[in-house]
Amino acid sequence: MPAHTAIKGQRITGEVRAQMAADLKKKYEKGASIRALVGATGRSYGFVHRILGESGVVMRERGGAQRAGKARAIPA
Repeated sequence: MPAHTAIKGQRITGEVRAQMAADLKKKYEKGASIRALVGATGRSYGFVHRILGESGVVMRERGGAQRAGKARAIPA
């Protein structure tokens, strides 16, 4: 069974975890969002975020639409 299809709730350790981390890192660095990785793996957002951090990924800033109509304070 590939690492990305591990049974939900099953502890992932050792070589399986290392393989999953490498796979998630590659996909994230190619542009996949954490939420897309969550959907593909069936793991939680926290798990995917943590495993990316463990593998040394530099996280992107949050994206998406910005709220309109609110003036933003400019730091002094």
